[in-house]
Amino acid sequence: MEHRRLIACHECDLLMRKPADVGARVASCTRCAAKLGALAGVGASLDRICAVTLAALITFCIAQAFPVIELNANGMTSEATLVGAVRSLWTSDMRSVAAMVFCSSILFPLIELIAFLYLLVPLRIGKVPPRFNRVLRVVQLVRPWCMVEVFMLGVLVTIVKMVSIADVIAGPGLFALAGLTVMLAVVASFDPGRLWAVHERLTSARKTDIHWKRVAGRRERFLGAQRTREQARSSAMTAQRAGLVGCHACGLVQAHAAGRTHQRCSRCGHPLHQRRADSLTRTASLLLAAVFAYLPANLLPIMHASSLGRAEDDTILGGVAYFWTSGDWPLAVVVFVASVLVPMLKLAVLTLLTLTARRGSAWRPRECTALYRLVERIGRWSMLDVFVVALTVTLVHFGSFAVITAGPAALAFAAVVILTMLASHQFDPRLIWDDVDADKHCARTDRRSVH
Repeated sequence: MEHRRLIACHECDLLMRKPADVGARVASCTRCAAKLGALAGVGASLDRICAVTLAALITFCIAQAFPVIELNANGMTSEATLVGAVRSLWTSDMRSVAAMVFCSSILFPLIELIAFLYLLVPLRIGKVPPRFNRVLRVVQLVRPWCMVEVFMLGVLVTIVKMVSIADVIAGPGLFALAGLTVMLAVVASFDPGRLWAVHERLTSARKTDIHWKRVAGRRERFLGAQRTREQARSSAMTAQRAGLVGCHACGLVQAHAAGRTHQRCSRCGHPLHQRRADSLTRTASLLLAAVFAYLPANLLPIMHASSLGRAEDDTILGGVAYFWTSGDWPLAVVVFVASVLVPMLKLAVLTLLTLTARRGSAWRPRECTALYRLVERIGRWSMLDVFVVALTVTLVHFGSFAVITAGPAALAFAAVVILTMLASHQFDPRLIWDDVDADKHCARTDRRSVH
């Protein structure tokens, strides 16, 4: 079996045969249940995804050009746009938060859409665009940081919050943003790694890097590291045990160069690593920084409100209490889950996984991997309160009548979100399964020694 016909799970490192075409079905790992990417035939067709991406880019421009919300209070009006929200935070000396909001709601979605169209349009007509691998890698890098759907939820929360103090008018940008959220969800469901299968069909096949050797009169594939029969039966065959490594960018399985310190993928040029270097140390450092930022994020005011000479500070928990006492308990639950429960869950789960991997424990690896997957998916939703602050600061700016500015907790809370997302990206879930394989090997060795 050639290397190109293999696929290595990115979460447990299990080696499997790559199916030729899975069609509309979802392929998942048989050991950890992780979704397998970079497979041919997965998701929507190129025609459909190209049309949706083009429509999303047009809708994105409309959402930027028109106001999302308009506020009318005592004859005074104000409006909020995506760019206006960033500008309000920038002028309020919250430039770090403004940069985060700008990148997650404007810059990164725009880069993803343009880069995706740059790849899809030439591929549709049978041509490979220049620098294919680099542009595709850009799409994969910015995709986890695109938070338009979280911004849309923040708009809805802001509307409910502003209804009690002024007349709220939905602008054209709100409907464009709602449509953009749906289209980006369709685009996000398409695995960019699948484009490599299209790329290979349009280009000549490269020579495989498999070497052959003759043993006892038979030809066997040399996988980079000679393994005994005892090792093969002791646990599941992983890429590391076979002397292979799977690329996290394009999915190609290839021989691991043990002597090289910085090996790159032979197809896309992405750095290869059997295990992330200093994964646990980096994850623990980021988690510790997030814990220190989480305390001021909940204790300090996230917004300062000034109305007719009276000043009032609002914290995250104070906002939850406000929605609950005003009868908007569903919204209070949403804000509490996104802004309080989710950050605590991320910190607790990542701490548990780091300690488990550090101690070499083989405790419930499948459940631990599922928790890691959950943390990766829900991490972005904690930005909800930051987007609400950005929109509120933009809308409530009526001179001496009423002014709302961002508080120090906004920066601390945004830092918690970014640090926990970075921590989840640095953690290598394959370390969990390494301990399982080691325990199985030791147990079987002990049983043989007894007999």
